[in-house]
Amino acid sequence: MPTIEFYDTNSQDFFDSTVNADVSDLYQPFVAQLPAKARVLDAGCGSGRDSKAFINMGYKVTAIDASVELAKAATTYLGQKVHVCTFEHIDTLEQQFDGIWACASLLHVDASNLPNTFTKLADTLVDNGVLYCSFKYGDQERNHNGRFFTDANELRLQQWLSQTPLDIERTWITTDVRPGRDHEQWLNAILINTTK
Repeated sequence: MPTIEFYDTNSQDFFDSTVNADVSDLYQPFVAQLPAKARVLDAGCGSGRDSKAFINMGYKVTAIDASVELAKAATTYLGQKVHVCTFEHIDTLEQQFDGIWACASLLHVDASNLPNTFTKLADTLVDNGVLYCSFKYGDQERNHNGRFFTDANELRLQQWLSQTPLDIERTWITTDVRPGRDHEQWLNAILINTTK
């Protein structure tokens, strides 16, 4: 898959450009829903930046990434193994999580596959578990600089979730925190796993 190949080839540059990006403001709506010592899955952990923050908060973190090279870099950074795993194979983790953190990772899934991917994620969540996700704001699918992106707005997200056990708790829009990217908007969402 070209997107995974991009991250394998450019893993060090991506690590360096993201590991110190301050997204700490995004954590609070997520951790507010978690019990003490929660089990958290960082789904598409990239550099491991957010995994490290959650570990430091006292959570038990499992980190995965589809890129072998990024997983290696994040393993070194975290001092714990990062599993090479795609969203399609998330059920092989064989455990339930109190929370799933999917920061700028689901945006690489084709829109037609997102309902199924959200369902797979919900299956690994405990009842009333929380899922955070973020997408570049928009309503298109596109290839950009060697990577595939699915953009999302509030309506698209609602449509993808309509046949899943995930309910939207809240959505909000932020700007990119990386230098020179403040014109880019992101859709953030907190989802709750409700049995139906």
